[in-house]
Amino acid sequence: MEYEEALWRQGLSLVAGVDEVGRGPLAGPVVAAAVVLESGLGVQGAADSKSLSGIRREALARDIQASARFVGIGASSVREIDTRGIAEATALAVRRALAALPLEPERVVLDGRPMPRLGMPHDAVVKGDARIHSISCASIVAKVCRDRLMRRLHQRYPGFGWARNAGYGTREHMEALRILGPTPHHRRSFGGVQLPLDLPDTSR
Repeated sequence: MEYEEALWRQGLSLVAGVDEVGRGPLAGPVVAAAVVLESGLGVQGAADSKSLSGIRREALARDIQASARFVGIGASSVREIDTRGIAEATALAVRRALAALPLEPERVVLDGRPMPRLGMPHDAVVKGDARIHSISCASIVAKVCRDRLMRRLHQRYPGFGWARNAGYGTREHMEALRILGPTPHHRRSFGGVQLPLDLPDTSR
């Protein structure tokens, strides 16, 4: 937690790590999470959500919710993705996650590159979900939240395999799109929805 500890030593206690999930799928929303840790208190085992099993992510998400000082979650809908574009919709989800915190953070740090559309000062760290503890926690919360949503949508639209592929363009998903056509939860601005392609499995 070197990043957070350096800021805590400066007297900045409200350090929000932020990450999002769902930029690439053909269906479902973009979900972002912001996590403010208690000063000096981390979450044992938290790491980049992509490196963890689903069961481990679920357990860690519960630990994060229980031990973090604040957790905020925000999302952008498929309609917002289609009308605003994925970059603006992602920034909107991040702004909503930060707005869901009860206090305004003194420092915001994002995974990846700077996000000009965010409209507020922030740090950005490439591969921050593996390097910054609060971002790792945010990546887990965002991933678990979105996966739960996609499992619920799978119950309504079982033919697309969303409980397994989370809306990404797997072979199963693309074949279902070809046969069944898009649902209201598909991103119609994405080329794979307009014209199904034989895309590789990117959901793992």
